[in-house]
Amino acid sequence: MLQVADNPHAQPAFQQIKDHIVSRIRAGDWKEGDLVPTELELARLFGVSRMTANRAMRELAAEQVVVRVQGAGTFVAQEKYQATLVQIRNIADEIAARNHKHRSELHLLERARAKDSQAKQFDLKSGAELFHSLIVHFEDEVPIQVEDRWVNKLVAPDYMGQDFTKVTPNEYLMKAAPLQGVQYTIEAVMPSPDVAEMLRIGGQEPCLVLHRKTISRNKVASVAKLWHPGKKYRFSGEF
Repeated sequence: MLQVADNPHAQPAFQQIKDHIVSRIRAGDWKEGDLVPTELELARLFGVSRMTANRAMRELAAEQVVVRVQGAGTFVAQEKYQATLVQIRNIADEIAARNHKHRSELHLLERARAKDSQAKQFDLKSGAELFHSLIVHFEDEVPIQVEDRWVNKLVAPDYMGQDFTKVTPNEYLMKAAPLQGVQYTIEAVMPSPDVAEMLRIGGQEPCLVLHRKTISRNKVASVAKLWHPGKKYRFSGEF
C-alpha cells in the first residue's frame, strides 16, 4: 500500500493520486490506450475512500489525461500537443517547455515567383521573387506540424542561407524581421496525400490548419500554412 502523507501541509489525498498516475504516464509505465487501475484498486492502494479516488479520476478525465469508458474502464488518453495562438512562439521552444525533444526535416527550400494571388497577399508585383520552405516538425519523433511557408525576400534576404535543421524559420524571422503584427485563421481541412504522409496519418483524418501572415517593417514578412493532426493537437491563447 502507498502511504498518503498525513502532514497538514501535504497535498490532499486526491491530488497525490493524480500526481501518481501522471508520473507513471510520464515515465512511460502506462502508455496511450493502456488500462489504468480502477477506483477501487486506487482506494486500496492509497488507503483512502473510493470517493477520494473517484474525485482524482474525474479531474484527470476533465483534464484529458485519461478517458473513462463505461463498462470497459479508464484508459490513458491520447496526448494533445498544444500550441500558443495569440503569442507567436518558436515551436522548438514550445516542445522544449514540455520536456520533449524537437527535430525538423527540410523537404523543400526554393526561390519562386509570386503568382497573382501570392503577390496580392504580399502587396508585391506578380512575378516578384519569394522564398519557399516546406518543413516537418517532430516532437519525440512524432510528426506534429507541416510548415509550408512563403517569405518576402525584401524583409528576410538571408532566408535561403539558413540551416533549418538547426534553426526554425520562426526563430530566424523573429531576429531578421521583428514582429509588428499578425493575422491568422484556423480551419479543419482534409490533408492532401503528401501532407498525410508527412504527418503519418490516414488520408481521411482531418487536420487543424493555421493560416498565419506576419507583418514586419510595414511589409508582409511571411505567409505560412501550418498543418497539424487534428486528433493530436489543440490551440490555446489569451489576451
